[in-house]
Amino acid sequence: MAMIAIIDYGMGNLCSVQKAMEYLGAETVITDSPDILSRTGKIVLPGVGAFGDAMRELGSRGLVEPLRRAVASQKPFLGICLGMQVLFDRSEESPGVGGLSILPGEVKRFVTDLKVPHMGWNQICIRRRAPIFGGVEDGAFLYFVHSYYAVPDCAEDIAATTDYAVEFASAICRGSLFGTQFHPEKSQSVGLKILKNFIDLEER
Repeated sequence: MAMIAIIDYGMGNLCSVQKAMEYLGAETVITDSPDILSRTGKIVLPGVGAFGDAMRELGSRGLVEPLRRAVASQKPFLGICLGMQVLFDRSEESPGVGGLSILPGEVKRFVTDLKVPHMGWNQICIRRRAPIFGGVEDGAFLYFVHSYYAVPDCAEDIAATTDYAVEFASAICRGSLFGTQFHPEKSQSVGLKILKNFIDLEER
């Protein structure tokens, strides 16, 4: 089993993601080195915080192009929460700041009388049987904390949706690229199953 790189860009639950993956038997390294990134078999991009800050931190560490190259090479990649949102072109949270533009689309803020951020357990509706959903039941509950949600331009990129004021993309999949708006590392047995499915993916 090859090493999994957990990207450190100063934002995200790095230790909780690492502990969950190592509990499942994965070898991981927390890194902000483009060189180490190029030598690992899979990549996880966690994230908690603001879109613009995340892109600035990725840029300052020289990680933007290496991440794009890794995805283009079909290296298995998992973006979690903000780490999924930065895969898109832009966000209402940070006008004028470009995302990684790996997937076409934008990130919008919830406009609702419901409490924002959307926080706690909610169900997913599986739209596509992406590899990370092996053994996961449709309607499973996972843990969310977010005020913004991704709106992919391509419906085919949506792997699961969740309802909170609107029906939003709670998971995405394109080839070996995956993203979850929920936090699998905080989602108990179902979240661990999703992480284990990612760990067990064949490397390209």
